[in-house]
Amino acid sequence: MTHIKRTVQVGDKDFTFSIGHIAKQASGSVMVYFGDSAVLCTVCGAKEPRPGMDFLPLTVDYLEKTFAAGKIPGGFYKREGRPRDHETLMSRIIDRSMRPLFPKTWRCETQVIATVLSYDPDFPTDVCGLIGSSVATTISEIPFAGPIAAVRVGRVDGELVANPSRAQREKSDLDLFVSCSENAIVMVEGGGLEVPETAVVDALLFAHQTCQPLIQFQKELQAEIGKAKREIPPEDHDEAVEGRLVELATPALSTAVVVKDKHERYAAIDAAKKSALETLKSELGEEKYLEKEKIAKNAFSDLKYNLVRRKIVNEKVRIDGRGFADIRPILCEVGNLERVHGSAMFQRGETQAIVTATLGTSADEQKLDTLEGFSFNRFMLHYNFPPYSVGETKFLRSPGRREIGHGKLAERAVENLVPTQEAFPYTVRIVSEITESNGSSSMASVCGATLSMLDAGVPMKAMAAGIAMGLIEQDGKIAVLSDILGDEDHLGDMDFKVCGTEKGITAVQMDIKLTGVSRETLEQALQQARDGRLHILGEMKKTIDAPRDEISKWAPRITKYKIKAERIKDVIGPGGKVIKDIVAKTGVAIDIGDDGTISLASADPEMVDKAIKMIKDLTREPEIGKIYLGNVRKVTEFGAFVEIFPGTDGLVHISDLAEKRVNRVEDIVREGDEVLVKVTSIDRMGKIRLSRREAIGQKISE
Repeated sequence: MTHIKRTVQVGDKDFTFSIGHIAKQASGSVMVYFGDSAVLCTVCGAKEPRPGMDFLPLTVDYLEKTFAAGKIPGGFYKREGRPRDHETLMSRIIDRSMRPLFPKTWRCETQVIATVLSYDPDFPTDVCGLIGSSVATTISEIPFAGPIAAVRVGRVDGELVANPSRAQREKSDLDLFVSCSENAIVMVEGGGLEVPETAVVDALLFAHQTCQPLIQFQKELQAEIGKAKREIPPEDHDEAVEGRLVELATPALSTAVVVKDKHERYAAIDAAKKSALETLKSELGEEKYLEKEKIAKNAFSDLKYNLVRRKIVNEKVRIDGRGFADIRPILCEVGNLERVHGSAMFQRGETQAIVTATLGTSADEQKLDTLEGFSFNRFMLHYNFPPYSVGETKFLRSPGRREIGHGKLAERAVENLVPTQEAFPYTVRIVSEITESNGSSSMASVCGATLSMLDAGVPMKAMAAGIAMGLIEQDGKIAVLSDILGDEDHLGDMDFKVCGTEKGITAVQMDIKLTGVSRETLEQALQQARDGRLHILGEMKKTIDAPRDEISKWAPRITKYKIKAERIKDVIGPGGKVIKDIVAKTGVAIDIGDDGTISLASADPEMVDKAIKMIKDLTREPEIGKIYLGNVRKVTEFGAFVEIFPGTDGLVHISDLAEKRVNRVEDIVREGDEVLVKVTSIDRMGKIRLSRREAIGQKISE
């Protein structure tokens, strides 16, 4: 292949694409340059489909190499290890954007890899990863209904910005990652600082317009150098078998799909399917039925798909009988786990989450090693989806892409509502255990996170809730559905998760299967989502509407104490010996800032007081004229050295030991004696002069 290098301007920045130079043995490959960022994107497809495969075997990996930022991996192994959360999230986003665009019958194993080789923090590599993956697949022989492109949208001082720089992102109140095709928005992921719905709609349409030059470039590139696409295997059809299956299954299936209880509905659908297939088998004979079984099962799935959708748009009947904007019944509980710092149970319909909040100290912050460098995360939200939540059995594994993605969405929804570290000096970890699931479990996690933090006494800026919206376009009609069930998500054309407060949106996630969604439909969906969100917030407030006056008795109390910065070394001691001794004796977690601010955390206030006293003793400074009870550490011919508090001592000259003349120091004091002394002077070298004579009859200074 001839080496081709092209540049496309997007906004005020340029993307450069190099094709036919690197990774030429892949089915498709491209180097994407954006500023000083460089991402290699490749796609490969197996020559033959896997035997017995009935789904698309697609894998997508977005990889960030540490050398891209001039770094060496930490740890003993010194190689890149398991993917960071950002890599996992971007792999999932690229997968979600591209997967629906492969043919339904494509069964050849396909692998997309986007590798970050050079990293410029002002030019986002995640955008390059998705665009490059689309370019590589578009020019390859693999069938693909693209091209698509992506843009990261920010809003600075009310102005929308495409692919904002790092400085612009810090000022932005909106951060959306949007992937688009020529005619539609494909996928949205991001959040904002309580931004209004109209701002999100404007950003989505701005993103779609911004992506068009990249899409047109790919179409031209495909026409110029694209490989001939491989043939797509046709779907097996038999109109007679399919028609008969529809006749047999329709009556029972029409009743089954509107059974309200999830498991009863699934049982009724399975019974309808089994009955129709058994009747068809008896009519066709076993040998012919085995030949047509797959066709018959596919026909049943198509019937269910169309039946549910037509009931919704034509008869305005949802699966569980609700109206389009109705929210399922909500049940909230807080404080149901005694020993945790904050707990809540949030249930909406057949979806239920147990959510806990744990308060920790700065020592519990998560240290993140990213291409931009080290950073610390004081707010974490972890989402778990055990198999029992849907009545299944499955091996328990480490969190998958879905769990990390759902957890990040919920985290994004509430993290900016947690007070700053100065106002609330705690590290916060939220864990959402999904105990029942029938749609919108990530949104239940947002609601449960809010409730659990209020129960833990976290002074949140506002309460947040989340709702999953759906859209169905059938027979020229559109239905926008609030609080969708799992089946409505699976059978619908859009899954639009919206999180926010009464004021505005804090997080969004959207997957669209349609070729286009109008501004009016987006505005309707967001307005309906706002109405639903306000209803959910109202139900939550019936249980708790403000943070507890005090944090849990089991949570650590953080007390701050300030010392002079130059005295930090006295508290730490050689090799940390002193501070380790304080921690060992009190059990208090201690963190010392560079400015001398000491944070002490413990659920036992007596131990905190003990630790503070030990620190005070280490850092106290003598004052002239004050009376101290000291300990005689050394006796000499000319006087005694007395320690007035740990690490600080002074000399009591023999002439200051008593009111009378003293011939021998030992006649008045001996080593180990406790004596009252007065500080009479401190020279510029810090040497302290003490007097026992002037302290006789005096009281210890306060």
